Amino acid sequence: MQQSFITKNPSVLVFLAILALFTLGVTLLSEGAGAGFISTSFIKTLGKTLCLCLIAVAMDLIWGFTGILSLGHFAFFGLGGYMIGMWLMYERTRLIVVESLSQSEIPATTAEITDAIGHQIFGVVGSSDFPLIWAFADSLFLQLALVVIVPGILALIFGWLAFRSRVTGVYLSILTQAMTLALALYLFQNDSGLRGNNGLSGLQNLPGVTASQDMVSLWFFWGSALALGLGYMLAAWIVSGKFGSVIRGIRDNEARVRFLGYSVEVYKLVVFTLTACIAAIAGALYYPQAGIINPAEIAPIASIYLAVWVAIGGRGRLYGAVIGAALVSLLSSWFTGGQAPDIPLGFATIKWVDWWLVLLGLSFVLVTLFAPKGIGGLIDLWTELRTPDRHGADLGPDAGALREQEAQQ
Repeated sequence: MQQSFITKNPSVLVFLAILALFTLGVTLLSEGAGAGFISTSFIKTLGKTLCLCLIAVAMDLIWGFTGILSLGHFAFFGLGGYMIGMWLMYERTRLIVVESLSQSEIPATTAEITDAIGHQIFGVVGSSDFPLIWAFADSLFLQLALVVIVPGILALIFGWLAFRSRVTGVYLSILTQAMTLALALYLFQNDSGLRGNNGLSGLQNLPGVTASQDMVSLWFFWGSALALGLGYMLAAWIVSGKFGSVIRGIRDNEARVRFLGYSVEVYKLVVFTLTACIAAIAGALYYPQAGIINPAEIAPIASIYLAVWVAIGGRGRLYGAVIGAALVSLLSSWFTGGQAPDIPLGFATIKWVDWWLVLLGLSFVLVTLFAPKGIGGLIDLWTELRTPDRHGADLGPDAGALREQEAQQ
């Protein structure tokens, strides 16, 4: 009898149940629901954390299961944010310009409105003309499509060039990091068409929406939770089937998998492109909650942090990636937000804002040396120590090799 996906993977159901209860609990305690126990700013922090958990799942899929240490996935994350940010900034500016020009005695023409919008958006970089990449900024549907199309095409082209050349190991990691650095340096330029170092701002304001920020933050929180749930299910479905067995084989012994007749490069390319699209969706949900995006968000150090999260949580375990990203993200907000009390030592004072990165780096080193399976390994240890529920199953070569009576001994 064919078992369903959930039956074969009960951990997925457990994860979805925990995520649903967490989402419901936060909603009921939020300011938007009227309880007021959780502030709107913290709702945004939780929503952004869920987005980081989603990109961590993507990172675990490409690194933990396929064995490709990509140090460039935050580039796709940032591109997703830029794509949706272009529409948010354009539409919000358009509404402001139209309302302002409507007070004129002579109605403004379409060209005048477009020029005014361009001046408002690009005046900070000394321009008023819309670059070609803003051609679809007035269409929400097309910009949503570009959220996955642009990062997907970039990942497809880069992956095809890298994998067909059979670049592996640390050399591939360096290439992905170089790609991220090149993209960040390009976006820093004013003539990149994305306002250079100024980036895109005001993304937290949804055009045409009169709801309060309390409700808007909840909407994005719900969207982030839904995206994480769907992304987790997709990743679990991929790794639980034949495709998952092949990519784990590539991780463990690429040459042997190629000898068996599998097209290793195709499998790598599919996973690399798919995870890039997942990362872009996470970014498209993250930056409207952050309110701003600039090229510094795409710096290579961000992708290194992502690898640290997955390593601390436990790579090769989807729930481990979620645990690592959530734990480090929330701790980072606590330490760098000035909420952690300083520790006076007499001769000096430990300020966690300055020492957080040192603590994070030390945690990564300790996990690598003494707990290579990460936090997720503790869950594995607990499940392995439990008494197996055999129920008289035949566990030997012959029928009746181990029955209920023997299983209880």
